Amino acid sequence: MAYKKNPQERRQKRVRRQIKAVANGRPRLSVYRSSANIYAQVVDDANGNTVAAASSLDIKNGGNIDAASAVGKLIAERAKKAGIEEVVFDRGGNIYHGRVKALAEAAREGGLKF
Repeated sequence: MAYKKNPQERRQKRVRRQIKAVANGRPRLSVYRSSANIYAQVVDDANGNTVAAASSLDIKNGGNIDAASAVGKLIAERAKKAGIEEVVFDRGGNIYHGRVKALAEAAREGGLKF
């Protein structure tokens, strides 16, 4: 149980456990925030596959708030193209602030409901 030593993994597991209880078959919009970039993917946990993915590497604008907003719009566009309109937001243990908040708000503006 190596995750007990890493607080970030512990938070991620706790959040994911709560999300699975609420999901009701909806896919999960998972966000990973590194120090340089931000990544988002829509994951269908029932089938165990990634439906859509986007990152600030696709934007080539760095990992700032503007890039996070662009990633949010891009993930919403790709998810809608795949037929997904409603998701559960998985912030991965990060607080809802800064880049994570910018990505979520842009995804909502792009048409995703959560």
